[in-house]
Amino acid sequence: MNLNEITPKVYLEHANITVNSIDESVHFFTTAFPHFKVRGGDSELKDWLHLGDDYTYVALQQAVEDLGSRYHKNYDKIGINHIAFVVSNIEEVANRLLAAGYERDYPTQIEEFRVREYFADKDGNEFEFIEYLSVIVEERNKFNN
Repeated sequence: MNLNEITPKVYLEHANITVNSIDESVHFFTTAFPHFKVRGGDSELKDWLHLGDDYTYVALQQAVEDLGSRYHKNYDKIGINHIAFVVSNIEEVANRLLAAGYERDYPTQIEEFRVREYFADKDGNEFEFIEYLSVIVEERNKFNN
């Protein structure tokens, strides 16, 4: 079997995020995704690491200075608004994050063919977690608004 036959044409391999605390970011992501492991990093300086699984990861870069929280930034500014992860059980992900003290940025969004949750890490970076309720592409991509 050809690798191109089983790999989607495009998928997000990684996102590179500068954070105030790598340890806090590792806590956030391993709470959401307990199977994530450190894939690599700078073992001497400890100023970056790659955290994820065999297919996707987040590259965490330690900020040179504490820039403070950007919590609840507006979507009218240039930049990345959030990064989304497709999950197989959104309730489990949300419950783990809530139990660890993270709060929802928005109420749970239940739609006909998907459920979405939004959480921010301690730096105010927002992440969407989405569970699709259909395998039919047209339904997954249907938006009513």
